[in-house]
Amino acid sequence: MTSKRNKARSPKGDSAKKFKKKTSVLVTEQVEYVDYKDVNLLTRFVSDRSKIRNRRVTGNDVQQQRDIATAIKNAREMALLPYTKRVAQTRTGRGGRGDGEGRRRNEEVTETPEQVDDTIESTDTGETAEA
Repeated sequence: MTSKRNKARSPKGDSAKKFKKKTSVLVTEQVEYVDYKDVNLLTRFVSDRSKIRNRRVTGNDVQQQRDIATAIKNAREMALLPYTKRVAQTRTGRGGRGDGEGRRRNEEVTETPEQVDDTIESTDTGETAEA
């Protein structure tokens, strides 16, 4: 007996969408051996945040995906590829933690460098007048 979940995922006769299977970059460029030193090839299989892309996305078969994954891991270990890339992100519209101030509520106010310079100059002039 099949569950509701399996029925929902099963194709419903002729109305199911037929999709064209992606061809792998390795097949189109006739790559026989995936080398960890070929950074240009490996970056095609990595997302913008340095995650290894799925087989479904890249069109690789199982063995190709396994070779790509080990080559990327070796290249990361040899510092040819980064483990992660820093992505700049601006946060807007979420507000604070309820009171509007967040973590700054408990922090002490520190002086700016200009204020520190002014206090140093005033103490220097005061000490030279006394001496």
